[in-house]
Amino acid sequence: MTQARTMFYGKGDVYVFRTYANPLKGLKQIPESNFTEKHNTIFGMNAKVALKGEQFLTSFTEGDNSLVVATDSMKNFIQRHAASYEGSTLEGFLTYVCERFLDKYSHLDAVRLEAQEYAFDDIQVGTSEGIKTSDLVFRKSRNEYATATVEVARTASGTEVVELSSGIADIQLIKVSGSSFYGYIIDEYTTLAEATDRPLYIFLNIGWKYESEQDAFGENTANYVAAEQVRDIAATVFHTLDNKSIQHLIYHIGLRILDRFPQLTEVNFGTNNRTWDTVVEGTEGFKGAVFTEPRPPFGFQGFSVHQEDLAREKASANSEYVSQV
Repeated sequence: MTQARTMFYGKGDVYVFRTYANPLKGLKQIPESNFTEKHNTIFGMNAKVALKGEQFLTSFTEGDNSLVVATDSMKNFIQRHAASYEGSTLEGFLTYVCERFLDKYSHLDAVRLEAQEYAFDDIQVGTSEGIKTSDLVFRKSRNEYATATVEVARTASGTEVVELSSGIADIQLIKVSGSSFYGYIIDEYTTLAEATDRPLYIFLNIGWKYESEQDAFGENTANYVAAEQVRDIAATVFHTLDNKSIQHLIYHIGLRILDRFPQLTEVNFGTNNRTWDTVVEGTEGFKGAVFTEPRPPFGFQGFSVHQEDLAREKASANSEYVSQV
């Protein structure tokens, strides 16, 4: 049996900064977030592109470059098409560029684009009318950032989006009280003490998938899920839930995201436990405690939550989730 061959090549670290892209307005308002629009004065990203095609085989086996699109050309292609993009979302831009690649180069079978948002935050400045948000000066964000992956393939009837996922990466949240971890297996390998109330410091990468990829393009903004709204849901659930573990927490975050956005089919998590090590315990007369950075290694979790999970929880009279909404 002939094994399927891996064959693609591309360009990474393609930085794109488009000013005055079309704003994203009309987002669905949800109780956990006051984020309802994105001005897109700076539409920035770090992109990675891969071209796929059976006709590239001789470039590997024979050194025949006659059908090779130089990776420098790929970089220029992406950057220049940022000027003609009329949409307002990261997913829409990646899809637009993938389709333009397939239009331009007929020997390509598929194009895959990944991007991380290169975000800039608003900043307050002094004016003659007092402190206001500047529409000219922005501050490089050092916080979480949106992500997206799109692959568009050539088909007999044209082109088709064969993969589309959205996400937000590097959320870092600390809850100083109201988290616990106990009841786990204790045996001869166990040195970790059970905790009924502990500070919990976590890193989260959260991804989601739409039932219809059209919702990710921002044409109907009421169906678009903004990364900032997902971040705010995660923080709200963390604040309110008496969580028994990180696993318990991310399940409930996933349920809440799916509840607020029924146009999604799945929410997935990659999380990391960075809970601080205790230096000085709290005592009578000393409300707080002293902590330091944890030593490696670090625990991690991977999990996905689906609409079927939400339906099951809503159907259960004893569901913990129902009481949280």
